[in-house]
Amino acid sequence: MKVTLFALNSSYVHTNLAVRCIAKNLSRHGYDVSVLERSLKERTRDILQALVSENADVYGFSVYIWNRMEMLALAADLHAVRPDAKIVFGGPEISFEDESFFAANPFVDNIIAGEGEEAFVSFCDVFPERHTIVMSLPYEGFTDGGILYDEYPPDSHSGGILYYESSRGCPYSCAYCLSSATRGVRAKDAETTVADLSRFEEIDGVRVIKFVDRTFNFDRRRADRIWRAIAGEQFTKTYHFEICADLLDEENFKTLEAMPKGRIQLECGVQSTNHETLAAIGRTSDSEKIIEALTRIRSFGNIHLHADLIAGLPHENFARFAESFDALYPACDLLQMGFLKLLPGTNLRSRCADMGYRYSSNAPYEVLCSDALSYEELYHLHVIDDVLDRFHGSGHFATAISYLLKGQNSPFSFYKGLAEKIPHPRSLSQREAFLAFREYAHSVAQDKTLVDTYLTLDWYLWENASLPFPIPDARHPEENALRRDWCARHKDTPLSAVVVCSLNIENSTAVVIDRKHHAYEIL
Repeated sequence: MKVTLFALNSSYVHTNLAVRCIAKNLSRHGYDVSVLERSLKERTRDILQALVSENADVYGFSVYIWNRMEMLALAADLHAVRPDAKIVFGGPEISFEDESFFAANPFVDNIIAGEGEEAFVSFCDVFPERHTIVMSLPYEGFTDGGILYDEYPPDSHSGGILYYESSRGCPYSCAYCLSSATRGVRAKDAETTVADLSRFEEIDGVRVIKFVDRTFNFDRRRADRIWRAIAGEQFTKTYHFEICADLLDEENFKTLEAMPKGRIQLECGVQSTNHETLAAIGRTSDSEKIIEALTRIRSFGNIHLHADLIAGLPHENFARFAESFDALYPACDLLQMGFLKLLPGTNLRSRCADMGYRYSSNAPYEVLCSDALSYEELYHLHVIDDVLDRFHGSGHFATAISYLLKGQNSPFSFYKGLAEKIPHPRSLSQREAFLAFREYAHSVAQDKTLVDTYLTLDWYLWENASLPFPIPDARHPEENALRRDWCARHKDTPLSAVVVCSLNIENSTAVVIDRKHHAYEIL
């Protein structure tokens, strides 16, 4: 019997760990198993052809909030072509359905709810009655799983990013999160984790290893041992961790301060700085302590910091969200805005009517309005998020934004004004975006010349085309000599990637720009 485990990722750079975990356990039990990964960006008929070509007896679909509708459509078409094949749905999006699901989607044979490694083996051993839900137990054997990509490698579209799981579960019970449905954390020990990570170092073309652990540093000493090992010379890739910053202690800070630059990235879900909001969602983290810790780490200058806010949480209106934004923005390198989703099975969804929530009936069940936020205000926050992502998240306007915000009391107000000026930033070409940003920057800055100076630097850091601004050529007269000197000191940078500009920054007129590494040096 052949089993095909199917993942439909949100983009080419993503891969799916769940299907690999299940595939490994099925293989251990003697089943002929394959992993099929496709992207939402691909044509539906091409994906269906790939599924049909597998000619499997059992198809396992890994379902998430971002692919539910597409997975249902593909399963219906697959059933039409291969009516004798078993179609099984699993994953966090589907685990809280009841038997009524099958009435609406009769082409799905069964659901596996929860962790699938053992449950899928049991399913294949003895097919349960059709249109029933198979309830699983936590799988303890995941600690022996290894890195999975050596047995089930990604295709050439992985983008240099792979995922790794060193723990399951979360010590917190946030009311909006599916992790609140289960308690406790199961984790690989530090030595096993470090041994696994060393195997990633053997895979060519991988730049970033992202831990999918909900709270990597739930155990301070375990986290510290892993971080200390990663700081060693044998580790060369970048490792990304999601942490709770208020759990860090002095020993952690010393380890992080000594970390080689670029070796790790840290992401922290702050979500809100409003104490009433945090209490309403059952979040016990200390936001003031978190911001203090993030600010301290950022001062080290060696670790890229991501921080997250969620718009639409209880008791946080538009003005109070702006306060959370302004408090967190200076403490991180990248601030990301998310929007509350009322997921089936979560505590917050069960009591959402008490707070006047209205939300989309289709996945991802995003909030449309509440007692605290009108639909129009939430829409406005979405536009601000688009602007934040295009101009802040891309990094392509970093030096200009840094200069402009020195004269602004509120980063949120800056981006709010930018969103009003550029309400559809995703539709702009890069040249159009620079020109539109320049126009807005000139309206809020005291020194328009400095605006153009920093925008010129940003343009040359990322773009090869000629400047879009009507200003004189900024190339330095001794450019060739300075380029050769830079390349002599930076052996991995080709001469063609280096530009030297005559820019008046910090009382200097020469700036060397390395386009390969998006770095610069003021001479």
